[in-house]
Amino acid sequence: MDVNTTNETLCVSKIIGQKSDVIFVEGDIIVPDVKPDILNAINVSGNVCVYKKEILDGKVRIDGNVNVYIMYLADTENQNIRGLNSSIDFTEILDIDGCNSSMILDEDISIKSIECKILNGRKVNVKVSLSIDANVYTNENLEFISNLDLDQDIQCLKSPLEVNSIIGEGNTKTIAKDTVIIDNADTIAEILSMSLNIVNKDAKISYNKILAKAEACVKIMYLTEDGRICTQETMIPIMGFIDMPNVTEDNLPEIKYKLKNIIINPNPEDEHSIYIEAEFEIMCKVYETKQIQIIEDLYSTCKEVNFDQRNVVVLTDKTTSRQTCNIRERAVIQEIGENKIYDTIVKVNINKEDVIQDNIIYDGDVEINFVFQSNDLAGLDTVQYKLPFSFTAALNGVNLNSSISTEIELGMQDFVVLSDGIIDIKIDLLFNINASKQKNIKVIDNITMDDLKQDNLYSMTIYFVKKSDTLWNIAKKHKSTIDEIVRVNNIEDENKIYPGQQLFIPKHRLTKNVATA
Repeated sequence: MDVNTTNETLCVSKIIGQKSDVIFVEGDIIVPDVKPDILNAINVSGNVCVYKKEILDGKVRIDGNVNVYIMYLADTENQNIRGLNSSIDFTEILDIDGCNSSMILDEDISIKSIECKILNGRKVNVKVSLSIDANVYTNENLEFISNLDLDQDIQCLKSPLEVNSIIGEGNTKTIAKDTVIIDNADTIAEILSMSLNIVNKDAKISYNKILAKAEACVKIMYLTEDGRICTQETMIPIMGFIDMPNVTEDNLPEIKYKLKNIIINPNPEDEHSIYIEAEFEIMCKVYETKQIQIIEDLYSTCKEVNFDQRNVVVLTDKTTSRQTCNIRERAVIQEIGENKIYDTIVKVNINKEDVIQDNIIYDGDVEINFVFQSNDLAGLDTVQYKLPFSFTAALNGVNLNSSISTEIELGMQDFVVLSDGIIDIKIDLLFNINASKQKNIKVIDNITMDDLKQDNLYSMTIYFVKKSDTLWNIAKKHKSTIDEIVRVNNIEDENKIYPGQQLFIPKHRLTKNVATA
């Protein structure tokens, strides 16, 4: 006989495969005819863009490019500074068993290092080391039995559980663009370097939509026609709407920004401005917190109950936190002396991550590449400085079983030249932390009932409690109920029984009111 049940559904992410790798993107850059020969590379920087990604059977394909900026010493009589910009395309195929086109790819790609080798005065070889983390997953609806028909004589052992269920997932593409006005005295000869960081991330939920907001912090160093080196920094708003039915303000959005393409173009001389356009993909997944009841076990006092059990993995204790690490240090960098700093390129490395109850301890370093005024003929030089740091983020509930994802955003950066090579360094690192736990649970399926093959001939049984016993196990074994055992034995706390304790176990008589443990 089938049993009438009430079912509930959770949406969970199932990880199909993960792959982390370091790849090398290499290409030769030809110096245009209008530019002088290259004598020496002073500084190399770049940005990585992913313009296409595809999941195939058993593999993923990622297509992108690295925009490379080279500041170089020209092979001329004056040995002046010049700039060289080019794009190096790459295609990477990663083998991930079990994946197919119906699944979702979440990839993180960052530049580890860039090397520049001069082949001759007109050709430069660039080798870029990229760190790739690829995660392929699918969202599945998990159906489970949450309640039974109370008119049937079935005893249920339930346990409450708070879980995080996915409401929906979506993405959108958006373009952030601006025209940056520069000083009227500046006529741009060429762009020397460009960096882009996404900062001030935020999300708003309303009217079945997610509004994702952030800013692109763009820093540009350029050379003027009269040989001066100038810098310009601007903040460009990033905004995108993602449709998400049934979303509410109580839900938890998880948003990621991916740079797909970037264009930097100086406008005509009389406009004294630079046009900037960046294309982004915004990915969003939204979670809700649900209180559910898991049926751990069941039986009937007058029937034989049959059921299946299966293991499932659910997400619990999902939380986000945004915390700031303030780095303040006075560094001695003799190479800079008291010269002007034109630009800084900051990169953050996390070398170690430890979890102690309610705390995450990060140990890492900040790599700072200073571009500064020098006293030699070129008038420009670079030096790298590495600044170690340790930061403890307090996050209630996090422990060794937590899965932690950390994204670091560069906040305030201030570098002041004092004297005798002393640089006053102020950097704010904004730690965007996502933490959650995966819990394995057993859910019950396919419940049926049959008549008992043999009835119990006794109305009362005397039982002595064993070490591993619970009242549930005792009641189930003897086809009784917890309520009746508690009543007959005058037990004050049903969770407190002890080995050797004598219990009278009454045989349960079928009634309309079925007890539930």
